[in-house]
Amino acid sequence: MPAYRSAQGKSVDMSQLISKNEKVRAVGNMNVNARGDILDSHNRVIKDNTKRVKNNYQKTINTKAPVKSPQPTKTPVIQEELTKSEKELFDDDEDIIK
Repeated sequence: MPAYRSAQGKSVDMSQLISKNEKVRAVGNMNVNARGDILDSHNRVIKDNTKRVKNNYQKTINTKAPVKSPQPTKTPVIQEELTKSEKELFDDDEDIIK
């Protein structure tokens, strides 16, 4: 971490300050410490933050349904019978192509 200086010019080691106070109750109404552990009224850890995060992550992973790609539906090909005049048109086209 970069070096910090107080208003009086003293050097402050933030990483030491953070590690020293990580088990102290945080200010607010969430009943947690600086690490995020849930605390009771006597500052004892009820739920560890790493376990809570791991459980929530597992819930997220396990609830996702596998994605299935849609299968194309096969539509039956309907062949209609050509009329006599339509057949003659196709016969004429074959003569022109040759």
